[in-house]
Amino acid sequence: MDRRIFLQVAAAAPLLASPVDEPVYRVVTPYKPAGPLGMPGPYPGQVVRVHAENAINARTDRVNPELVRQMIAAGMKTLTGDARPEDAWARFISPQDVVGIKVNCSGAPRICSSPEIVAVIAESLIAAGVPARKIYVYERFEDQLKSVGYGKFLPEGVNFHAAETSRGAILGYDPRTYVETSFFGEDDTRSNVVRLVSETFTKIVNVPNMKEHQASGVTGCLKNIAYGNFSNVARSHRGEKTYTRSFIGTLAAVEPVRSRVVLHIMDGLRGVWHAGPFSDMPRFRFYPKQIMIGTDPVAMDHQLIDVIEEKRKAEGAVSLFDRSMSHVGGDNSNPNTNHFIREPGHVEFAGKLGLGVFDAASIKLKVMEL
Repeated sequence: MDRRIFLQVAAAAPLLASPVDEPVYRVVTPYKPAGPLGMPGPYPGQVVRVHAENAINARTDRVNPELVRQMIAAGMKTLTGDARPEDAWARFISPQDVVGIKVNCSGAPRICSSPEIVAVIAESLIAAGVPARKIYVYERFEDQLKSVGYGKFLPEGVNFHAAETSRGAILGYDPRTYVETSFFGEDDTRSNVVRLVSETFTKIVNVPNMKEHQASGVTGCLKNIAYGNFSNVARSHRGEKTYTRSFIGTLAAVEPVRSRVVLHIMDGLRGVWHAGPFSDMPRFRFYPKQIMIGTDPVAMDHQLIDVIEEKRKAEGAVSLFDRSMSHVGGDNSNPNTNHFIREPGHVEFAGKLGLGVFDAASIKLKVMEL
């Protein structure tokens, strides 16, 4: 067998025909683990949560950029123990790096990685010595990325890149690095990594949102680096059935993604508690007014599940973990109706792949108020 081919999740076996109960994944990559910073990183099980009531005005939706800058600086220093934010950033980034900032624009323009947060990250990278021309804000779909207008907020010279300039385009993906499986007997059984991720970036800063997701339960750190860095991923859910439970962690663990994602800064200024990851219905948006920072995507997503569950409970909605077919339907304008049987268990599954710490008793949460 080619040394570049590895099997994850299931034992070595021929690729299964669909439908299947437990997918078999064939992971093909020429890349090996590199460096000590890859997930779960140097701070496994640690999450810093910074809340600031005045970070965003829930009535006008306006963000306070200076307060966001203070939140990220405080969170970075608390995570690393450094006295200066510059020293905290230097633990992850060097002037020699080419850095991708993985934003989430699937709910844009109303719910996305806030330009104010992305701007602070880019400014911090430049302060760490990374030239603006070696910084890329990137996403899979060009129309979503353009709808946000990041260029009005970011330093001059920062690049913007979309893997697909038109839906279904394949040139932005690496043909050598992919995960292969068949979920429902689909024609295209491969999901390829974004070419810039494998061929250009040396480090990635992940900037997800606090969102419910109809198939995976939540869209947080793990899903943003999995479905956000690979092609052909929506095939994992059809009808009420979803295979996101194992697919998300499998994708996130693929090299070089696992080694190059070194930091997660979760945008919780705004959020979506139902009918995500999009934001078509304003009544399902809410304002946690917080930012979470860490190197462990599993621990952070466990905290995200808690945030969404708490909000859903307050709104009288069923749990993300509810599996009753009586709550599955086409019209999800009712918060107790969903298109799929959600799989929030993908976070725990990713922990079993070594991507982070899921056990609540082992997670060290540091809460700050500004």
